[in-house]
Amino acid sequence: MIFSQIFETINTGLVVLDKEMTVRHWNRWMALHSEISSDEITGKNLFEFFPELDRPHFLRNCRSVLTFGHFCFFSQKLHQYLFPMLPAGSLAEEFQFMQQSCTMGPLRNDHGEIENLYLSVQDVSEVVSYQKKLVHMNQIDHLTGVYNRNFMETQLQKEIERCQRFKHDLSLLMIDIDLFKNINDTYGHQCGDFVLKKITQRITDKIRKTDFLIRYGGDEFCCILTETPTNSAFKVAEQLRQVICSEPFVFKETSFETTISLGVASLNENDVDVESLLRKADTALYKAKQNGRNTVANTTR
Repeated sequence: MIFSQIFETINTGLVVLDKEMTVRHWNRWMALHSEISSDEITGKNLFEFFPELDRPHFLRNCRSVLTFGHFCFFSQKLHQYLFPMLPAGSLAEEFQFMQQSCTMGPLRNDHGEIENLYLSVQDVSEVVSYQKKLVHMNQIDHLTGVYNRNFMETQLQKEIERCQRFKHDLSLLMIDIDLFKNINDTYGHQCGDFVLKKITQRITDKIRKTDFLIRYGGDEFCCILTETPTNSAFKVAEQLRQVICSEPFVFKETSFETTISLGVASLNENDVDVESLLRKADTALYKAKQNGRNTVANTTR
């Protein structure tokens, strides 16, 4: 009687299945979140209600539990969920289905024989949402809303390894706002922040969703151009240069012009890591600055 009360009131989903995958118990939590009542599903095969579970991985785990008495775990990071249930409250805007951490184990009779297995289902949507927010905060520049240097070092290494493996093109732009110190000195740091945000908006509007714009530090940015050879990257850089210098910036009724210089570097067989590609892009940017600013340069042009 006591265990029955716990079974029904615990804030965790609990399911008992026999060897034929027939549902023997379906607690109140499962009924509430699945919108399937205990009377409706008890005595029926689980796969009639959840056919997506009738797959080799799930069945192998069931056999392992029923045959050897093992315990099995279904991690949210690997599976996201077992039972497709709607997440609660505002989390429905973030997840299509409730994020679940599940455990499967054996249930033995008085003789120690395994007759059934149980499934416990825990809603971890709030935890996953919080973890995603922490990751996002660690990867995003709070002023401009683009990626930060932490993200860049990890992502650029991934892109380099991917392109080296599959022989794909990869280019990197290093971007610097010309005479940015003069903007801060003349119009104030609020205006400088305004310029940083407007420039990132204009660049973001021009690059592809598969590219990555990063605030590298201060008034310097990088842009990872995936699947892009040198000539195409140079054209992109020139388009970005033009979109910045073609329209004046207006801050509190004050209009002024700003330009950027860009260095272009592309991955080749001599680039083995992030630092080598960054050095090439930085050298190209220095060349663009030496050429008079508001220009685009690469290491061979």
